[in-house]
Amino acid sequence: MTFTRRALLGSAAALSAQVLLSRRLHALTGAEGPVHGNLTARPGVLDLILTALSPSILRISISPANDAPELTELGVVSNRGRTLAGPGQVRSETISWGKYSLRIADGPLHVTAFEGPKLRQEVRFDLNSTDVAFNLNGPVFGLGEGVHPFDRRGTHDAMANGQHSPDLRSFGARLPIPWVISPEGWGIFVGQPSGSFEFSQTEARFRSGEATSTRNVYLILGDTPADVLSAYADLTGHPHLPPLWALGYMQSHRTLASEDEILSVVRTFREKKLPCDAVIYLGTGFCPSGWNSGHGSFTFNESVFPDPAGDIRQIHDQHMKVILHVVPPGDFHGEVTDTGASAASAGDAVPYWAKHTALTKIGVDGWWPDEGDRLNVYARLERNEMYFEGSRRDNPHKRPFALHRNGYAGLQRYGWLWSGDTLSTWEALQAQIMVGINIGLSGIPFWGTDTGGFVPTLEYSPELFVRWFQFSAFCPLFRSHGRSWHLHLPWGWNTGSSGPKEVDAPWAANWPSEADLHRPEVEEICRKVLNLRYQLLPYTYSTAAQCHESGMPIIRALWLAYPQDSDAVVVDDVYLWGDNFVVAPVYEKGAVQRNLYLPHGTWWNYWTAERLDGGRKVTTSAALDTLPLFVKAGAIVPIGPLKQYTGEASSEPTVLRIYPGADGRFLWYDDDGASFEYEHGAFMRTTCEWNDNSRTLTITRDGKGHQGAGRKVRVELVGSARSQSVVLGEPVTRVKL
Repeated sequence: MTFTRRALLGSAAALSAQVLLSRRLHALTGAEGPVHGNLTARPGVLDLILTALSPSILRISISPANDAPELTELGVVSNRGRTLAGPGQVRSETISWGKYSLRIADGPLHVTAFEGPKLRQEVRFDLNSTDVAFNLNGPVFGLGEGVHPFDRRGTHDAMANGQHSPDLRSFGARLPIPWVISPEGWGIFVGQPSGSFEFSQTEARFRSGEATSTRNVYLILGDTPADVLSAYADLTGHPHLPPLWALGYMQSHRTLASEDEILSVVRTFREKKLPCDAVIYLGTGFCPSGWNSGHGSFTFNESVFPDPAGDIRQIHDQHMKVILHVVPPGDFHGEVTDTGASAASAGDAVPYWAKHTALTKIGVDGWWPDEGDRLNVYARLERNEMYFEGSRRDNPHKRPFALHRNGYAGLQRYGWLWSGDTLSTWEALQAQIMVGINIGLSGIPFWGTDTGGFVPTLEYSPELFVRWFQFSAFCPLFRSHGRSWHLHLPWGWNTGSSGPKEVDAPWAANWPSEADLHRPEVEEICRKVLNLRYQLLPYTYSTAAQCHESGMPIIRALWLAYPQDSDAVVVDDVYLWGDNFVVAPVYEKGAVQRNLYLPHGTWWNYWTAERLDGGRKVTTSAALDTLPLFVKAGAIVPIGPLKQYTGEASSEPTVLRIYPGADGRFLWYDDDGASFEYEHGAFMRTTCEWNDNSRTLTITRDGKGHQGAGRKVRVELVGSARSQSVVLGEPVTRVKL
């Protein structure tokens, strides 16, 4: 792997403040993009251009003569390529595109891609409308966040951004991306951010939301689905590499009673030895007493932050980061207020970002840019970009963190996404599993939910919180948030009080029950889950680095690794965590067992070390304190020591746990977890290879990463008492077990 940053604007160090911050946020209302007029496309007056952007990416451009489409597409970073066919191309001619061949024909105008004699895909253009159609020959996925069902065949999608009921209750907010992907090894990105999709069993049809006959369609072909996602990352930008602390646990707050409550929550995490890396504070505009003095304001609420710099310093002394919640000026619950500032009305982001800079100087570590659904799609993506590039300009040696509710293709270059204001129900928990799998297929890997659900219902109970907490521990974003926020604390169900309920319903008077407020086992289960998350951070961070390099998400549909397994393709409630784990969250009330599908191969139960054959449905124990986990035979899993925060020093060795039964390979990555020095070679990249026949582990340190020498490692073999301790010294270390 070559760790180079892939961002639309290049290195922030090369940008002046004026170039960076003179970018303008678009108006809160209006068209999603430029309108070219209602041009009627007719045969004989259209230009068709085929451009190979890479051996895997084909741009198909269609436009009225002398009105070529713009090459700068929203969300696209790869635009230069080799023209394969231009205006006047002979229709019957076969055009070579690497190992593929292309044919152009009329009736309707279409471009067909072949690999040898095999038809891979056909893109058709309706010349009397804005429609684009292509073939389906099995399940198809994508279209961003909030879509359902998992397989899009037989559905219609209006691509409406934002939080919409009733779907919001279970599936969360909608973030539309005109991208679909197939397990057969193809994907299509339509270069128009507004429109609608209609899927039959055999055809997908896109209808543009813009009055234009100018279209770009990007066809991606690959040998495997992983190849397709990698090429899509080349097209729209590779995911950023987040700071390590962002993969730790985050505790969100709502109504703040006092400065003492803020500091006592932080102290309680440390006293109870519940690992945590960040605290997040909601704005006053969303609750009676938040971090600031009012919606749209960057002035601290004096009743809870009497000494902002001092309070933040005390939180930092406990080794926790501070994240503040913000919204676009003038946008509060969809209403324009008198606090609207130039960043929204006049479009000037310079004074708006300066408010963030002032808070960064006193120690704020990250941002939670909420709302923004009323911004058009161009402004939404620019807002994503502003939080990344503005933060990097303010702190060139510190990786940014921003948690967004909306964006577009390309958000992965800049920040994180969460799924919006779901209900606290079992149905919502189940739905979020599918949503998390699909958003990874849509190119946005750094994602999570409001653990426990945002809006309490009668279903919100200690059991639902525990099951959601377990699921969130295997989401990239592990963050607990919601109304009745005291019941989103790991110890919140054992204090005898619910705290502020923020529930406007008659049933809330008797909710939760007195018995549910005395449940000490909830804290113990949360501690077990938190410890597991932190011990697996070497594996998870290596997977995040793989994601940054290849575009492969951390949460993965089973079919990404097993595209030929027809049973795995339709699974929407079980997923891969990186290369080696299968995760089966429990989403049924009262469940003590979990039925799940294991892909083909040999698997190990993480908790019991039981060995199982895959390619079938299995039933496993799912006691309340257990999240079903399975590890692939041949897996090499780095497991770190127990820590209370990601940056805590430890002299304990990292364990390389080997799951025998097949050969295996793992790329173990590490760096300082905070800066951009990895771009200059300051990282450890170690290839671990297991030969199952000879029972030999070979550890090879890559010379491109000059760190790692002297690291202590203990190698363990699952199912055996064998282990061996080594110190990484020579470039190659072999361990015989």
